[in-house]
Amino acid sequence: MRIEDYPAQEPLSEAGQAFANEAIKRSAGIAAQDHSYGADPYQGIALCVPQKPNGTVVAFAHGGGWVSGYKEHLLFMAPAFNSAGIIFASIGYRLAPQHLFPAGYHDVADALAWLHRNVGGHGGDARRIFVGGHSAGGHYAALLAVRRDWQEARGLPPEAIRGCVPISGVYDFREGAGMSMRPRFLGQQPGIETTVSPICNIQGVPPPFLLAHGSDDFPHLSVQAEQMEAALRAAGGAVERIVLPGRNHFSACYAGGEADGPWVPHALRWIAAH
Repeated sequence: MRIEDYPAQEPLSEAGQAFANEAIKRSAGIAAQDHSYGADPYQGIALCVPQKPNGTVVAFAHGGGWVSGYKEHLLFMAPAFNSAGIIFASIGYRLAPQHLFPAGYHDVADALAWLHRNVGGHGGDARRIFVGGHSAGGHYAALLAVRRDWQEARGLPPEAIRGCVPISGVYDFREGAGMSMRPRFLGQQPGIETTVSPICNIQGVPPPFLLAHGSDDFPHLSVQAEQMEAALRAAGGAVERIVLPGRNHFSACYAGGEADGPWVPHALRWIAAH
């Protein structure tokens, strides 16, 4: 789908626009199959399938503060995974302020259900779906990975997610967690900060996690990643955390598409081991 065909989004900050421009530049010319899992234009999956799939699927949700972004922004990540035989799926979801939580959360869950039902027809193995995301997308990925109350309604097994690979995710929205302002996708629902915080919703033993963030990332996200690592380990989960040297919140995302960069080789080894 072309970005210009989507409904208009709110204007971005200078840093956000620079990131979007770079993501579009890096993703130019990368072909993807467009699949819909719902009626809204944002309820779509951009599927990038290698010539010889090995069955593994990496499903990634874009960032954008829950109010902006497109699945097409992350196509630049596909070649590095496709080269390893991995199917790459970039997930779109409805955005705030028009759609408050849990709309986007349910969307990513529905996208994963679509992949479970359909990825076999593209050479994928529904038992080997890893989910990740950058920033806001990393939040949705982590929340879905630790919760066990959304799978059954979608006909999925509790272990629907094989592993979680968020980059610069958000794991805690409670007071004191470092958020400079209240994210708009929360609305004004009382007590929702705990409901949406992955660190507060680890139900049983979580799937394996590979947490990543930049060395120069937003400071509160680096702290949250350390705290999430400890919480996952305390729940009996297998977890690794890597710090991407010299990367800020935006360039950490670019690392997701750099075959020889600080994240992809590590992620490929980690995925193969799980």
